[in-house]
Amino acid sequence: MKLEICANSFQSALNAEIAGAHRVELCQELSVGGITPSYGLMKKVSKKLNIPIFVLIRPRSGDFVYSDAEFEVMKYNIDICKSLGCHGIVSGVLNPDNTIDVKRTRELVIYSKPLPFTFHRAFDEVTSPKHALEQLIALGVDRILTSGQQTTAEKGVKLLKELNALAQNRISILPGGSITTKNVQLFKSAGFKEIHASASKTLKPSQGMFNATRTVSDINRIKSILNAL
Repeated sequence: MKLEICANSFQSALNAEIAGAHRVELCQELSVGGITPSYGLMKKVSKKLNIPIFVLIRPRSGDFVYSDAEFEVMKYNIDICKSLGCHGIVSGVLNPDNTIDVKRTRELVIYSKPLPFTFHRAFDEVTSPKHALEQLIALGVDRILTSGQQTTAEKGVKLLKELNALAQNRISILPGGSITTKNVQLFKSAGFKEIHASASKTLKPSQGMFNATRTVSDINRIKSILNAL
């Protein structure tokens, strides 16, 4: 069973590799669900890490319905990922009615080639997940990152199992959402081949005007999940 770590910084990505994680999904600003990392962060991680790096392509927080300008930015960032030698793309587009934007998602899948394509947790907002699953298979998507349309993957495990059974190895279902050592066996015993976690800890807030909370993927928490697999 493979462990993908959602890394929100260079230190998080480095910690994932040190701990023995199999892959990193690189992003920034997890507090808003993640957005595309900066060019500098992508370059630093791609130069220093040896494990595969998948990059989140999401130009802003909020919904997953994008303007023409935002969609162009997404394609520019995919170009950057390719030029830096990243190993996969994590993205997706919805229509205003929370159905899969088939046209634009197809364009992103094709534009990302030869890199594998993960449809991200926009899937957790679609109105008909089983229909959406078949659409994404037809589009050539490699995997779907989902919590089973619940606040955590543990709460969404029923739908996750149903999707995994329907997929029949045509696409990988990647459970993600508060997966820890306490519940990882639930997903292993259900037959999933990979899981997604941040394994993060909260750092002491900085003192000053912008007293924001920061998190970092923790080596010991990552190792604990791996030991539980």
